[in-house]
Amino acid sequence: MVTVRLEWAEDADQDLGLPTYATSGAAGADVRANFTEKQSLTLNAGARALIPTGLRIAIAHGFEVQVRPRSGLALKHGITLPNSPGTIDSDYRGLLGVIVQNGGAEPFEITHGMRIAQLVVAPVVQAAFE
Repeated sequence: MVTVRLEWAEDADQDLGLPTYATSGAAGADVRANFTEKQSLTLNAGARALIPTGLRIAIAHGFEVQVRPRSGLALKHGITLPNSPGTIDSDYRGLLGVIVQNGGAEPFEITHGMRIAQLVVAPVVQAAFE
């Protein structure tokens, strides 16, 4: 098992908890929107926004965290991540934000605490290019 160290941002709502796996067989851990004022954000059709998670992440060397869409949001509302899968490298120590896009036909409200993406930890192999 790999340990991914997380640290709360200064103004984060820690009551939301850390990312969690919904089931024992889940590959991805759900991460939540963590707005500083506990507000919501409405994404119009076609719009995209960087959604804060309130977390800083530290990944062990030799691993990455992939940020992937949640299939239920994609199917029901057209909500996706335009750079999917997004990669968080092992040397990144900044705040974790998720780029969310509304590919649906209707506005979609992202609320404080909503599960917006999933995090998948994966090994990294670097190649020699010739």
